[in-house]
Amino acid sequence: MSEVLLSVTFAGPHVSIQDGGRHGLMRYGVPSSGPMDRLSFAAANVALGNEADTPGIEVSMGGLVLQCLSGAVSFAVAGGGFIVDHAEQKRGSWTIATLKAGEKLAIRPGPWGSWCYLAFAGVLQTATWLGSASTHMMSGFGGGRLGAGQQLTIGNAAKREEREGDIPCPVSARPRSAVRVVMGPQQRFFAAASITALQSGAWRMTDAWDRMGVRLAGPMIAPDATLDMPSEPIVRGSVQVAGDGVATVLLADHQTTGGYPKIATVLDCDLDAFVQLRPRDTIAFRPVSPREAVDIARSAAMRSANYYRVIAKPKGTLDQRLMRENLVDGVVDAVAGSAEPAI
Repeated sequence: MSEVLLSVTFAGPHVSIQDGGRHGLMRYGVPSSGPMDRLSFAAANVALGNEADTPGIEVSMGGLVLQCLSGAVSFAVAGGGFIVDHAEQKRGSWTIATLKAGEKLAIRPGPWGSWCYLAFAGVLQTATWLGSASTHMMSGFGGGRLGAGQQLTIGNAAKREEREGDIPCPVSARPRSAVRVVMGPQQRFFAAASITALQSGAWRMTDAWDRMGVRLAGPMIAPDATLDMPSEPIVRGSVQVAGDGVATVLLADHQTTGGYPKIATVLDCDLDAFVQLRPRDTIAFRPVSPREAVDIARSAAMRSANYYRVIAKPKGTLDQRLMRENLVDGVVDAVAGSAEPAI
């Protein structure tokens, strides 16, 4: 193992360092942050042989370009359907390869998705805040935003040839036209017509979004009550509605408390697919009961765990893969060591 030095040639808006999140501190007013698409972030790390919450880079639709100044390190890219331009070869995301000194790695938006993740087979040396490298974008605390001219160091860098190749992309990682919600906790502030509009209206993602949340275009569903409720805790996925009647879905860097009513809450297991939608994509909300939501969440957790177990297994070196494909003319007698013709 060795040290790898990378130079950031270009980084678009919202490109930052993230890890699994800053958990357990929301009671003190500290957002958990972490990756927008947690499944894809973990998949990049697990497929590379890392712990699921190992620090990596979150890449927005603005894109990222890195130059390897020294050393060599294997990397994984997972998330949206971005284009990976590495060593003058283009491929899709959901892939593992090795970046070497003198090579360029560019990650740009492709046919679908809004976020993707770059993980390294090593330790991305970065600042932390309150025990986490996750970047809170409004404050910049944590590993921080990336910008042109910045240099990154990967410690204990490793080449993992046995893991190179495609990463299976699960169906659940792709954007979807509908997400499931549990109504409330303040649906009582809304008229029946507004609740019907949420559940049956045609909603569209807007350009007004960042890691804190996204405003939706659709029916006006202004609260039918005086907005005098006290501030209370907020969770990721809350569908919050201010006095202007515009629905906002709160995301990774959401504030920890708020005084606007929440008409519904998107199921946590649907949020990874939700954030991969792009501006002007349409979305529908499908209500489920709290009991159904628990069952859905448990099933989703089991599927994710099974998926991680599959991709955690190394594919094998090139020689091992060729042997598995039975591309040899004969077999070797285990006792005598002589070659015998294949049957």
